[in-house]
Amino acid sequence: MNLTRRQWVAAAGAAAATGWTDAFAQTGGLKISHQFPSGTLTEGDFRDRLCRRFAAEIDKRTSGALKASVYPGSSLMKTNAQFSAMRKGALDMSLVPLSYAGGEVPETNAGLMPALVPSYEQGAAWKAAEAGKLLSKVLDDKGVMIVSWVWQAGGVASRARPLVTPDDAKGLKVRGGSREMDMMLKQAGASVITLPSNEIYAAMQTGAMDAAMTSSTSFISFKLEELAKHLTSGRQRTYWFMLEPLMISKEVFNRLPKAHQEVIMAVGAEMEVFARDAAKADDQLAASVYAKAGAKVYDMDEATLNKWQAIARETAWKDFGEKNESCAAILKAAQKLL
Repeated sequence: MNLTRRQWVAAAGAAAATGWTDAFAQTGGLKISHQFPSGTLTEGDFRDRLCRRFAAEIDKRTSGALKASVYPGSSLMKTNAQFSAMRKGALDMSLVPLSYAGGEVPETNAGLMPALVPSYEQGAAWKAAEAGKLLSKVLDDKGVMIVSWVWQAGGVASRARPLVTPDDAKGLKVRGGSREMDMMLKQAGASVITLPSNEIYAAMQTGAMDAAMTSSTSFISFKLEELAKHLTSGRQRTYWFMLEPLMISKEVFNRLPKAHQEVIMAVGAEMEVFARDAAKADDQLAASVYAKAGAKVYDMDEATLNKWQAIARETAWKDFGEKNESCAAILKAAQKLL
């Protein structure tokens, strides 16, 4: 077929506009990695469901032009490799605890700073507040963007005895979940264990760990009620709030057409309400699951929370604020929300 010059220019322009999308489609679209158990759109770990809902919605809004596949259970890559891979553009997206990147980017430890975020409402306020903007700028500079801000409350599951007050920590081997959480635990007299949440069960089963701090959802998904005899619930008060966002590689994001970028960010923001409601529901469900399995369930009172916060302020907060100017600025901004 012979094309006129105008037809050829129009065709070339269309190819330039859609070329990346076509190549992208041939590779199977966006790949979303996470460490949590696999489920469906309606059943299972809500973090997996969030990723699947996100994938379904961007597919719907782009009429199939933008697709995403979800890889649960660290099936695409190891848990601790995800953040670094996104920075390099080697991984498209991940829903991962932000503090797992703390060794690489110190500022990300703000995502699991003991007693700095005491409620879902204050966590949600970060996104539009100075603290969230400062953290987002750091991530952007490192090549990663937050698509959905997801905060989760957590608590403590333990085998031998309860871990509620700071005095209870003495002599226990405990997984805190972040360097800062570990600092608070050490000051209270515990020995700390460092590993991803999907490895907690095995460590507790072998006796390498006495107690583990993690989110309510992970308490359920990783079936720790089979081992734990005590649960300190996060359903009322807790010093354990984790930022566990859905993120995208900036390099990958920048290669997408603007219309697709807008869909990603819009859908990501809409997922935040789902995440908050699901996380709150799991706080209640975890307490019920553990009680049914025969564990004793404890709720933290205000006085006990204040004791933990006092330790955190003198250890984790102080250390974090002295890391660099950026960490100090994030900490100061976050304290304004308290």
